Amino acid sequence: MSQHSKPPIRILTVDDHPLLREGIAAILQLQQDMELVGEAEDGKQAVEIFHRLKPDVTLMDLQMPVLGGVEAITRIRSDFPGARIIVLTTYAGDVQALRAMRAGAAGYLLKGALRRELLDTIRAVHAGRRYLQPEIAQRIALHSSEDSLSEKEIGVLKLVATGKANKEIAGALAVSEDTVKAHLKSVFAKLGVSDRTQAVTLALKRGIIEL
Repeated sequence: MSQHSKPPIRILTVDDHPLLREGIAAILQLQQDMELVGEAEDGKQAVEIFHRLKPDVTLMDLQMPVLGGVEAITRIRSDFPGARIIVLTTYAGDVQALRAMRAGAAGYLLKGALRRELLDTIRAVHAGRRYLQPEIAQRIALHSSEDSLSEKEIGVLKLVATGKANKEIAGALAVSEDTVKAHLKSVFAKLGVSDRTQAVTLALKRGIIEL
């Protein structure tokens, strides 16, 4: 490398799977314009390490113990508005992606994405651009005109997902059973499904709720 070349892009990876972190480290090692400066295994660690290292680009998983990815992105961006974060996830859910982008992520990639796509995305985000995989962008566009579920409806749906009956849900949320039924009716209509199982399956797939 000539002395005129730019300093490498400093990268922090955040994922609770050591194998995935090792895989990314191996890919980055081969790039002259990139350097892995730190690794974190949960969102809380990510926030602490970011403060210490101030990397150029952070690769962030979403589903992690202690503190999830979206919350970690929110915290990092509130202290460092210029932080450039790319979400790397196994979930293609449009709601999940939207949540991450709203929290301030600049890129959103599925872990199955090709190496080349990962490297191109890191370079693009480092240069100040945003990147969303076309299939995820399409899903977001597809659902953008729908009514999104209210916090209360999501609360009911989360309890349905744990196998609770209406009566138990009513007790847990301190509302009447009729209220629970009304919320569910609204959820079915908004998601375009006809029963509880379909509602939970679709909500998990789209990242509206997590188990």
